[in-house]
Amino acid sequence: MKTLWIDAGNGAAGDMLLAALLDAGADLSAVRSGLDGLGVGPLEVEPAQVRRHGLRAVHADVRVPPDDVTRDLADVTAILTSATLPEAARSFALAVFERLARAEARVHGVDVAQIHFHEVGALDAIADVTGCALALHDLGLLEAATRVVSPVAAGSGVVRAAHGPLPVPVPAVLELLTEAGAPMRSHTAAMELCTPTGAALLATLATAWGPMPDCVPASVGTGAGTADPPGHPNVLRVVIGTAAEAADWMSAELHRVDSTIDDLDPRVWPEVLEELRSAGAADAWCSPALMRKGRPGQVLSVLVEPARLDAVCRVVFEQTTTLGVRVSSVERRSLRRDRIEVTSGGVTVGVKRGLLGDRVVTVQPEYDEVRAAALAAGRPVHETLAEVRALAVSPGR
Repeated sequence: MKTLWIDAGNGAAGDMLLAALLDAGADLSAVRSGLDGLGVGPLEVEPAQVRRHGLRAVHADVRVPPDDVTRDLADVTAILTSATLPEAARSFALAVFERLARAEARVHGVDVAQIHFHEVGALDAIADVTGCALALHDLGLLEAATRVVSPVAAGSGVVRAAHGPLPVPVPAVLELLTEAGAPMRSHTAAMELCTPTGAALLATLATAWGPMPDCVPASVGTGAGTADPPGHPNVLRVVIGTAAEAADWMSAELHRVDSTIDDLDPRVWPEVLEELRSAGAADAWCSPALMRKGRPGQVLSVLVEPARLDAVCRVVFEQTTTLGVRVSSVERRSLRRDRIEVTSGGVTVGVKRGLLGDRVVTVQPEYDEVRAAALAAGRPVHETLAEVRALAVSPGR
């Protein structure tokens, strides 16, 4: 089973990840052919060997025609939807731009449909994201169950953007990494190290965050940024390997936060749970409890990674009436998982699968997509569910 580790300790950008994937063995002709299929003019990728802080790396020079069009999510989606691309690469690129749009909408306090991309809607950003999607697909990494990203360095200082000078990390980067529960690391460089496009790519790719997982490395790629500052190597590294006698499941150390509450309006609980998940909780739930003097109450329980513990505790204190919480350490064991697509009634349905070793043991289709397929075919939903589950575990899947 393939494993991907991305070292973003010196930052990340779309062209850096693309260069690293090409350096690790992605087929340049497959990337170029896919970019030609976008139908938005000549998009060229020219990799070149460079040195950054004394280290060999590849820099991907992405060349696009002059472009002053401001695009929204619908425009970018139309380009990708009508393009000639492998379906897995298209889905990944769409997910990256949807994540970017959500982050920009939260930063600006508007609806997603009102967001007009500036830098990230330009042709070079579209080429970066699509190029990375094509390279990942060529390397078989979009199906990899283990994709780990290191803590991300974002940099400091000020950068000039379409809205004027912005502090680094720029708001969209902070929003993207916060939503993904990504750990961030401090860095001495007074420059932008992680771009919004880079953050969106990492957040969409990562199945976990942290150090390199146990694996047998097969290839290593080093992608260079354009700048070559004297203080650090401006590079992003990828390591592609296979699991080294991996266990049948993944293990992670989490914290459990508990609090027993009997004086909160019960109508508020759904919003509290949603706030906790938005703050990075891996899971959050309530269990009924009988308290002193026979009062009904709830035991609030939250599972959270150590890096997000303080954020979760803050939500509990701000959104509930509790005066204290109990924090304990737990080990979580979880199935490795992938996501595939099958077709039912001419409609594409996404399916999440849980893997015990290499064996599929759980299959969960996206219900809204199953319902759409059932309506399109004029069939009962339960029949379509059964068909999609059977297709998801059929030979060759």
